[in-house]
Amino acid sequence: MPRSASVNQELRERSRERILTAALEVFAAKGYEAASISDITTAAGVSRGLVSYYFATKEELAAELLDRWLDGIAAILTIDGTPDERLAAIIDGALMAAAGSLPIQRLAITLMMQPSTHDVFARVETAKSDRLSQVEDAIRDIFTARGAPDPALEEMLLRATLEGITVKLAIYQQTFPLEAIRRRLYAGYALPTPTTPLPFPSPVVDRLRAK
Repeated sequence: MPRSASVNQELRERSRERILTAALEVFAAKGYEAASISDITTAAGVSRGLVSYYFATKEELAAELLDRWLDGIAAILTIDGTPDERLAAIIDGALMAAAGSLPIQRLAITLMMQPSTHDVFARVETAKSDRLSQVEDAIRDIFTARGAPDPALEEMLLRATLEGITVKLAIYQQTFPLEAIRRRLYAGYALPTPTTPLPFPSPVVDRLRAK
């Protein structure tokens, strides 16, 4: 009996997601430059032809993963509450994303920074420009409401700080004092001390060292 159009569509979506998941795993394990389409087809358990059907090049796979990463950042537009509550939620959301989805965070940072793939990131960022401007404006509105003299500078500083934390967490995953850093951020912005810790390990250390 022939499959319905909806069943075929679901199967296609599953195949596409399997390829993207495999690409993320391979990029995270081997790095973008060293990874090959053959590595990805093997990890996904699909034919090279199927990968090529959805993604003509390795660059297209990276662009799709970056696109999704930027969509995750845009999730802050759904946060409600007072300015302080929204700022705390942005901090917690960024730290949770860094600790809970480290492979995609590490990949995004790598693709942003490497000369060979920076253009890939730039093109994806340009395509998402309007959405990212909404995110930036939402953060600036929070700082405006909190009385900051330069909300744009505060927005850039916050994002740079959170992205820097993600980089450090990627390098020092086993020794990074995530909760202590979180509480220091809260204190720096005069936010109420969080009542419950984030659900991730947070060792007590006085120096960062890789293990």
